[in-house]
Amino acid sequence: MSTTFSELTSFARNAGEARISGEVASITGISLTATGIERAVGIGARCIVRGRRGAVRAEVVGIGPRGTELLPFGSWQGVSAGDTVEVDPVSDAIRPDDRWVGRVINAAGQPIDGKGHLHEGPRSRPTRAEPPNAFARRRIGPKLRTGIRALDIFAPLCQGQRIGIFAGSGVGKSTLMAMIARETEADVVVMALVGERGREVQDFITRDLGEEGLARSVLVVSTGDEAPLSRRQAAWTAMAVAEHFRDRGKHVLLLMDSVTRFAMAQREIGLASREPPTTKGYPPTVFSELPQLLERAGPGSGDAGDITAIFTVLVDGDDMSDPIADAVRGITDGHVVLDRAIAEKGRYPAIDVLTSVSRTLPAAHTDAQNAVRRAAHAALASYEDMAELVRIGAYKPGSNPDLDHAIELAARVDPFLTQGPHDVPGDEDTFALMAGLLDSSGISLDPGR
Repeated sequence: MSTTFSELTSFARNAGEARISGEVASITGISLTATGIERAVGIGARCIVRGRRGAVRAEVVGIGPRGTELLPFGSWQGVSAGDTVEVDPVSDAIRPDDRWVGRVINAAGQPIDGKGHLHEGPRSRPTRAEPPNAFARRRIGPKLRTGIRALDIFAPLCQGQRIGIFAGSGVGKSTLMAMIARETEADVVVMALVGERGREVQDFITRDLGEEGLARSVLVVSTGDEAPLSRRQAAWTAMAVAEHFRDRGKHVLLLMDSVTRFAMAQREIGLASREPPTTKGYPPTVFSELPQLLERAGPGSGDAGDITAIFTVLVDGDDMSDPIADAVRGITDGHVVLDRAIAEKGRYPAIDVLTSVSRTLPAAHTDAQNAVRRAAHAALASYEDMAELVRIGAYKPGSNPDLDHAIELAARVDPFLTQGPHDVPGDEDTFALMAGLLDSSGISLDPGR
């Protein structure tokens, strides 16, 4: 029987509406095995599982002899064996727009701030992308003023730099991030709250960030109760939004809190897809995903702008040798350490200036500024070496004049470096003030050293 032209036309018109589908074979934990779609999907493809309680979006994380392994963006509640699994033609792309500034979105790029419709840009942008070519990138740019004295003197931040903030829980990471977001000069700020406590999201937006900070920011939020795919996706989405503004020639300040929760989400995903656990239960994909994410930030190329990025790392039990902390330190261009002992003394931000490092030094400072930084750092290091003896009264004043001067400086520096969440100075000359503290403590500068 011959096929008429009208029949062919009807088939071609309906072919685009066809859905490739299979069915649920089994569910174990958060992993679902589907059959019948193995040849139609690849790793990272999206599917829709239609259960009794509605449709659940999912992502392909593994393909094997038993079928296709899927993880949900929500929950498998109501899904059972035999339910339909459809291949979703919609990819993980988003359509960022300049009008997203001042908005709060979720990991899927949808508004969650109750401010109505979120305008979509004309260009679709994948949330997973390759970093810019290493040889096409510019070098790191000029120093940025954060208004945080401990950073501006001892661990300066430069345009296009990537830096990590390392701390245990409750030491002030989020507050420090908000201070940097409000005060650091940038065209737009993109913030990712990955795995954040749900009750703290509003507190962070209204109390820490404030209206002024939100007015020039795009917030991407995924709370800790969301599925691991959503928590991981929030980091990718925030990076894609930052890349949108970078490609428009803007200087973007990207703040991500926290990379550790991104790694934990990837650990859950890896273990659910039967990856072998390695250090502290983290599977190998965690340590391959981290550089792929973090390397996307940094200086741009050509007419593009730069992404200056700050990533927080929640160190397990204040252990700075945590495997995620080690991996991030090896990728970023410096690290800022928040010390619990300093916080317990009441000095905030609790930045340990002796262990914090910026790889832009000494080029970020002038010779005179480096002389002030070196003198202050050396004196504080001398005091730290003898601090225990000084505290218990075992040191006799006058035994070592250099140490006497260092003790005097340490007493003066703590109030100088203490700043409240909204206590950011104006256009003060921070180095001149530090030089004054050195002079009044009897410490001389050696600019030629």
